[in-house]
Amino acid sequence: MTATSWAWLVLLFPLLGSIAVALGFRTIPARAAGAIGTASIGLAFLCGIGALVCLLGEDPEARHHASSLWDYASAAGLDIKLGILVDPLSVFMVLVVTGVSALIHLYSFGYMESDRGYHRFFSYLNFFVFSMLLLVLAGNFVLLTVGWAFVGFASYALISFWYRRGTATRAGMKAFVINVVGDIGLVLAAILIFRELGSFEFGTVFAKAPGAFHTNEWTVTAICLLLLVGAFAKSAQLPLHTWLPDAMEGPTPVSALIHAATMVTAGVYLIARTHALFVLAPTAADIAAFTGLATLLVAATIALVATDLKRAIAYSTMSQIGYMVVGVSIGAYGAGMFHLMTHAFFKALLFMAAGSIIAAMANEQNIDRMSGFGRAMRFTSITMLCGGLALAAFPLTSGFFSKDEILAYAGARGGMYVIFTVLGYLGAFLTAIYTFRLIFRILPGPPCKEARELIDTGHVAHEEPRNPATGEPEDTEVGFPGPEHHVAEQSWPMRAAMAVLAFLALFGGLVQVPGVDNAIANFLDPVFADSPLAAIQPSTGWSWIGLAIGGATSLAGIGVAYLVYVARPETPAALIRRFGPLHAFLVNKWYFDEAIDLLVVRPALAIGRFANRTVERVVVDGLVTGARETVGGAGGIVRSVQSGFVRAYALLLIAGFAGLALYFLITSS
Repeated sequence: MTATSWAWLVLLFPLLGSIAVALGFRTIPARAAGAIGTASIGLAFLCGIGALVCLLGEDPEARHHASSLWDYASAAGLDIKLGILVDPLSVFMVLVVTGVSALIHLYSFGYMESDRGYHRFFSYLNFFVFSMLLLVLAGNFVLLTVGWAFVGFASYALISFWYRRGTATRAGMKAFVINVVGDIGLVLAAILIFRELGSFEFGTVFAKAPGAFHTNEWTVTAICLLLLVGAFAKSAQLPLHTWLPDAMEGPTPVSALIHAATMVTAGVYLIARTHALFVLAPTAADIAAFTGLATLLVAATIALVATDLKRAIAYSTMSQIGYMVVGVSIGAYGAGMFHLMTHAFFKALLFMAAGSIIAAMANEQNIDRMSGFGRAMRFTSITMLCGGLALAAFPLTSGFFSKDEILAYAGARGGMYVIFTVLGYLGAFLTAIYTFRLIFRILPGPPCKEARELIDTGHVAHEEPRNPATGEPEDTEVGFPGPEHHVAEQSWPMRAAMAVLAFLALFGGLVQVPGVDNAIANFLDPVFADSPLAAIQPSTGWSWIGLAIGGATSLAGIGVAYLVYVARPETPAALIRRFGPLHAFLVNKWYFDEAIDLLVVRPALAIGRFANRTVERVVVDGLVTGARETVGGAGGIVRSVQSGFVRAYALLLIAGFAGLALYFLITSS
């Protein structure tokens, strides 16, 4: 089989899994539905490996294959194919998406076992993965846009999965609306590309672009800025990021899937895929890089004070995506994609560990109420520590190698790009602090009530169902978590998935060690060979110096967290009292939601109310009413003339002839 044949199967299995589970919800047992959903993603991963093997058997320059099933539209110069592109970048994304998603499906098999929407959940989850795979395998901007929109819909369905929970439905709508803004940017960019280059196909567009555009020409800059609108909305970068923390209203496996390997990485993939355009628009590329830098710092500061466990990890995702955006924007393509891969490992693991702890807390998510789980849940605690070490870039873990490679490239590029190295290490320092803030608050210390119950009885605590965000009571009949709570210590599918990810979080970075191996970058080289920025490579010595600085930064951050939250636990309260306004500023997430509400939402609502009261009620209704009255009046005149009497019609006929005769007499004279 060819690489393209394997790629089509990659798309087929998740789609079939979604359809089969959805159509068989009345006849297929719940566990069988979970098994079908998990197996379909596992088969897609195996097909991705098949595509990888095919590419590795070819010369690097030949690892580029396009395939189409049929022409979707072909008329007047418009040629749109239902086609895919199989190259190292798309296969890399396929392996990351399907590999991590398969583990998340396996975790969900146990975690969601008692949920009444079990069939619906796995159908949605399969469709989400299919949509992401369609996005990364698309061979043209039209199919890319279709996958982009599908991902947006699937995220709405999964975030709003517990649909009787008002906070969940509002979060789903918020995510959908913000992502539609991104969709508009992507569509407008595609229209401009077709107008200027006459094609939607990636190969044709990237080949024609250097001859069609001058560097920083307004058209290519506009195209890239529109692409960034789509990328920033999907990857939750400033200022289109506010949907991501609210997306935590979905089930924890959804949080893991959205944050780890799929939706939020789509923007990073888009910038990497269209790097040929960004090379021609360096101003747009710099805007992307500085936005990523701002996002990683802003999100890190918010994570320092967040008390909701899942939302704290969500802000960590925003921050880490910022590193990736910086990487692919400044030219560190291999490093950016490498960090995308390692982040998928440790972030999925952290969400899984958080889900296990939240289940043990009877769905309570406030870290202020958690402690002592290091004794109560040893497996979950160990895996959470593995994920935390990787996120904090502890020496020799996966995050240590991938994050610092981006910063080393920025230093090697020199000039103003050194600022990315300096502030990137500041972000790494904050990352280590907020990561171990969570770990030191949750794992050590005297066991809380729920942890004590687990230690003493072996039973998971159970409370009356309520919304963890509002405290409102809930039922468990439809659209809410089931009455049982599942933890990794009591569910082998959850343990299996978390164990694999813990291993990858610790050792997955060894595939790319400076001066030792360069597997990821070498595999991706053919995709980025046309970029002059790809030739910039930090020396091995500088890379190791950067790793040393990064390791010291990580240890310093962990040390600060230990000092503040373990050695001197009274320190946080003292800092809050001393820096109250700053703490309130961070707790309110830099007031981005309030600013968007003031500058966008309220004006839009005011315009809508004005249009309803004035344009709709006065102008439109006035025109309709006037037209109706005019037609009605004319009809009344006609009805009065049509009396039905022959003598009246004869009189009208004579009057008409008399009028014509008078007209001709006047005009003839």
